[in-house]
Amino acid sequence: MKIYDAIIIGAGIAGLNAAAKFPKDKNVLVICKDNSWDCNTFYAQGGVAVPYDEEDIPLHIEDTMTAGGSLCDREAVEVLCRDGRVAVDDLIDRGFAFDKDDEGKLHYTKEAAHSKNRILHAGGDATGRCMHHFLMRENIHGLLYNSTVTDLLLEDDVCHGVRVYHKGEFRNYYAKATIIASGGVGSIYKYHTNARTISGEMQGLVLEKGCKLRDMEMMQFHPTVFIHNMGARKQLLTEALRGEGAWIVDDDGKRFLFEYDKRGPLSPRNIVSSSIFDWKKRTGLQTYLTFQNFEERFFQRRFPTIHSTMKDLGFRLPFDEVPISPAFHYAMGGIETDINGKLPNMQNLYAIGEVANTRVHGANRLASNSLLEGLVFSKRAVEEIAKQNFNFEIKIFTEEEEVLVKEGDKAIKNELRELMWENAGIMREVSKLELTLKRINEMLSGDIGKLLRLRLKTSRNIVESAIYRKESLGAHYLIK
Repeated sequence: MKIYDAIIIGAGIAGLNAAAKFPKDKNVLVICKDNSWDCNTFYAQGGVAVPYDEEDIPLHIEDTMTAGGSLCDREAVEVLCRDGRVAVDDLIDRGFAFDKDDEGKLHYTKEAAHSKNRILHAGGDATGRCMHHFLMRENIHGLLYNSTVTDLLLEDDVCHGVRVYHKGEFRNYYAKATIIASGGVGSIYKYHTNARTISGEMQGLVLEKGCKLRDMEMMQFHPTVFIHNMGARKQLLTEALRGEGAWIVDDDGKRFLFEYDKRGPLSPRNIVSSSIFDWKKRTGLQTYLTFQNFEERFFQRRFPTIHSTMKDLGFRLPFDEVPISPAFHYAMGGIETDINGKLPNMQNLYAIGEVANTRVHGANRLASNSLLEGLVFSKRAVEEIAKQNFNFEIKIFTEEEEVLVKEGDKAIKNELRELMWENAGIMREVSKLELTLKRINEMLSGDIGKLLRLRLKTSRNIVESAIYRKESLGAHYLIK
């Protein structure tokens, strides 16, 4: 029987950077649900927020704390910002190339709720893609593609590895340490910007194992998304566009966001999203992103991915306005961990990246802090694992598993996505949340597959958390 030093579930920035931090002589396996690039990191456009210099660290901390409100943990935020500069410099030293200005210096840009320019980017608006390619090229450890983790092998609060569905069969993989880096919950919502494999099943699985999720009512909706393209993943229009001068207007050309917040298009994401949602409801007018402040050559150079993608969808940028809507984007809530990514009261089990909740994002993630979180906390988790003695014997588990998917699951999934979008989305009413909870419980009582059950349990936790929090805070916006 082969025993790995570590198994990593997920091949986004958190998972791949964790793999990079293990020494070459360690036996590490990275498990991908589909192709390695089908992750949220690959589609991240804006960049990496990082303190510009030593003096900027306190400002970055305060910007993060202000955006996240009372749910941020100051110690965790201080770790993010203090270690963030080190993590990014380490990435550069390893050979990663961020974009530079005409003088050859790193080019920092600004996004909403940041007090200064501190966003590094690569490939113009392809930061995530460039970073994913880099980390994949750098990876020396094993990769298991097209594999769904169906269970955590837990006994007496010790994790011995995972069960995986791969090529039509179930197999157990054993490890001294298991790291969950599987991403958020995008496919739970009707409109989202996430990779199609991101469906919240791992969150449901840890619930079934007696672990806790934290702050699951805090779901972030990106304000500027083109939702009329085909496919589940909708086309994100990065916040960096507004940082560089794009405007949000209605059918009449009115920049209505200033009626909600003096910062206008550079307000925090939750304010911009709820304002767009409310304005359309009040006026019936469509909302657009307009690029009239851009020169064509600059736009093509700074935002090549958006320029190309939107051209394929029939838009000529920066000359055309693009109709926009908020869509689900990021889960601030996740698996409860300590500051090193370890699950409380569990041995050898860790969670990092968007699937985890280290309380750095609080009630509203500050723009471009997510890639930074993946870099910082993946390193801390590996360092914590290196300290462990692993004085336990691997237990052998059966490889039998439940039926993963049953007839009728797809229709229930689509109903769930509609329910979560309408009732547990940008604006919430307690009565509708309660009806949604009742319906989810009805779905759970039916004859369904295991994967759908896990997705429903994650959704139920979101709704229950939203009902429990009686006052609006950050991304949790209650209509009285």
